[in-house]
Amino acid sequence: MVNSMTGFAAVKGGSDGLRWAWELRSVNARGLDIRMRLPEGVDGLEPYLRAEIAKRVARGNLTLGLRLQRDGAGAASRLEPGQLAAVLDALAVVTREAARRGLTLADASAADILALRGVMEPATGAEEDGGAVLAGLKPGIAELLESFDAMRADEGRALAGVLARQLAEIARLAAAARDLVGTRAAEMEESFRAALARVTAQADGADPQRVAQELAMLAVKADITEELDRLDAHVAAAGALLENDGPIGRKLDFLMQEFNREANTLCSKSGHEGLTRIGLDLKAVIDQMREQVQNVE
Repeated sequence: MVNSMTGFAAVKGGSDGLRWAWELRSVNARGLDIRMRLPEGVDGLEPYLRAEIAKRVARGNLTLGLRLQRDGAGAASRLEPGQLAAVLDALAVVTREAARRGLTLADASAADILALRGVMEPATGAEEDGGAVLAGLKPGIAELLESFDAMRADEGRALAGVLARQLAEIARLAAAARDLVGTRAAEMEESFRAALARVTAQADGADPQRVAQELAMLAVKADITEELDRLDAHVAAAGALLENDGPIGRKLDFLMQEFNREANTLCSKSGHEGLTRIGLDLKAVIDQMREQVQNVE
């Protein structure tokens, strides 16, 4: 199964007077990077989350957020002394600067200060028993990760379909190139014979056998059979990866480099309008496929 590195999940719920809201999103990345915005006081929450995510996700840049609130009387807010001190310090600086410039500011009331973001925070009850809060959160965490996995799997199925079609197009173009090899060989032989005739006619003492050997070496260097064989092998390898379970993005990314290398060599060796056109079409499809592979876990 192919999984996408792009995903999103948001779940809300509650139990025992505690209301929670989770949000998890991810984008592609070379490794696994998890960033969290969590309330303080829930003992063991962050290591538990990291362990649970690592069981399911191998690559991606993840951002996880949690909001907690107590229902009823327990929902009373609490003062955040650190934030209050920062706000008062900032207010003093603003007042002094305004006075220096001859400006008069209206006095801020206590209610105005308390209404500022972060000065008062909803009490979560987490300070009282962080372990109990974590236990209450675990069902929601499982629901969040299941929803997140489901979206990544849906995206992955769509990605797998796109990649399978692109592989089929690469295989079709490689087969078309093989069909042209015979025509190209005949044209090259005719061209080489004409070149040989011109050389032997214009060069005194030229050894026809030696010239023929050099031209034959050029024909060997222009042979693209190996490149086409490797393209077929890469198509088969990529197709097998799409059938595998687990992370395959890194291996597919490596194969994209190999695909591109063979397409470049084919173009450089072609010496034939039809083959050059096929080589350019191959490069276009491979480039499109490489963009899709960047989202595969």
